[in-house]
Amino acid sequence: MRKLLGDIKLNGRRTIFASVTALVFSLSAAQSVVAQDRAGDFALLDQDGRFHHMAWYDNNKAIAFLVQASGDAATQSSLASYNALKEQYASQGIVFMMINPLGEQRDVVKADADSLGIDIPVLIDDAQVVSEALGIDKTGEAFLYDPKSFRVIYRGPADQSMANALAAVVAGNAVPNAVVATQGTAVAYPARDKLLQEGVSYSKDVAPVLAENCASCHREGGIAPFALNSHTMAQGWSPMIREVLMTKRMPPGQIDPHIGEFRNHYTLTPDEQQKVLQWIATGSVKDGDADPLAELTWSQEKWAFGEPDLIIKVPPQSIPATGVLDYIDVVVPLEGLDRDRWVRASQYVPGDRTVLHHTLNAFIEPGKRPSQGLITRFSDPDQAYITPYIPGADPHLEEPNTGGILRAGTSLALNLHYTTTGRETVDNSEIGVWFYPDDEIPTERRLGDCACIFTPTWTDIPAFDPDFEQTASITIPTDAEIMAFTPHMHFRGKRMVFDAHYPDGSVERLLNIAQYNYNWQMEYQLAEPKFVPAGTRVVVTGAFDNSEQNKANPDPSRVVPWGQQSWDEMFFGQVYWKEVKAATAISSN
Repeated sequence: MRKLLGDIKLNGRRTIFASVTALVFSLSAAQSVVAQDRAGDFALLDQDGRFHHMAWYDNNKAIAFLVQASGDAATQSSLASYNALKEQYASQGIVFMMINPLGEQRDVVKADADSLGIDIPVLIDDAQVVSEALGIDKTGEAFLYDPKSFRVIYRGPADQSMANALAAVVAGNAVPNAVVATQGTAVAYPARDKLLQEGVSYSKDVAPVLAENCASCHREGGIAPFALNSHTMAQGWSPMIREVLMTKRMPPGQIDPHIGEFRNHYTLTPDEQQKVLQWIATGSVKDGDADPLAELTWSQEKWAFGEPDLIIKVPPQSIPATGVLDYIDVVVPLEGLDRDRWVRASQYVPGDRTVLHHTLNAFIEPGKRPSQGLITRFSDPDQAYITPYIPGADPHLEEPNTGGILRAGTSLALNLHYTTTGRETVDNSEIGVWFYPDDEIPTERRLGDCACIFTPTWTDIPAFDPDFEQTASITIPTDAEIMAFTPHMHFRGKRMVFDAHYPDGSVERLLNIAQYNYNWQMEYQLAEPKFVPAGTRVVVTGAFDNSEQNKANPDPSRVVPWGQQSWDEMFFGQVYWKEVKAATAISSN
């Protein structure tokens, strides 16, 4: 097979490529129907937008799946026996789910599940890549999947054969009959079949996806650990690329793509996933003479918008090799600001991003002491916004005709959070600020508020709790256009959702961060501003995973209080908006 793929690479003819690709997938499909085949780790969202990563369930003996399709007779005929097995074995280390291999619309799947009284997760495979890896070819069939080895250990009907398999798994024995013939509705893979027919091109299909979604971090001098700067590098790292795509670990900061439309959603479309994964499955070959990844160029300039009008130098901070560091508070006079200016952009450039975790900032009025004159960007609607530093943050550019004022004589109060890495270092951070021309005064203001929980309203997270929820809310006082959201929790943060509760009683989900990751705390920017009427309440619900299954958890046995250090917890759900004037509000309606 390796020689055949090599011949394709040298020959480059699409017909030969398609033929051998078909052979590869024929062999793969034939093998995947055999139990004990390693399907690999994966993650999917269910009908409620909840994230399920198979490795998280590795403290169980197996995961049971029933292949589901909405309105499907084979699914319905298997449901009663599947539910009976669930009643018997769910308390014995078996997790029960369903999987929809068709990538059907979530509301359709949810409605079907509700009508049948299904009270378990139905994982929806939008790109059909997980279903293909599992070897799913019909509905109504049941699978047993080992979340430790990532292997299918049984496939067949949800009847006595599956009961025998479950009994063996619970007892710690090998499954006696791992493959049993099943009747059901055939599952089609139209996207895969089309790719088999047309072939997947590295230069036309795959390299553009990697360039757009990966290479800005995976480059020389980037924040990622290796550079995707050539076909050779992409081919060499292709097993890792497959793993992070299947588990939705990359691109980072992924949100639920079914909720809202965002400029920076950090997700791949089903079509993009299929092309990249099919390319990897067929040997990650290169076509043509050009290499689009090798041709990428990156600006060496550290400033995103040219030389700043004002550079704020944060006092150097010496960070020791080890130990726990208290938050550091510094006040920086804005030297060089000789008159009031309107801010249009800002950028925080960390001196050493390996130790600087995040910052917070506020302004001190001219002539005031910090205790008297501290102004946050929420308390003064005209106050400028200077971006803090958070993991994964981008430089901040205001919307057209939008900005805040930075008054001469102002000082910037910074709250700095550092973590040690095993080596001494000095952080010399800088903040760049860009102004509007003196004769151009923006008339729109970026406003915001935080659905936050502090002490004493904070509720401590119980020890070993895998899904502890807390909720906070804000009320938007005027007609407004919501622009962006920012979550913040610590190591135990699991998910966070933002729901709009409108004055008429209706509720709309605005953002679902289904897989919160402490390492990537993005400001999620709506593609188009979302109009909300005055009195809209934005309810933010976050969940914490204080269990042993959370690999980032410092101590699952600990009852977790609110606190500034990362081994304690926080809850911030920030919402940003612009006030809508009366005429605009009428036209929006």
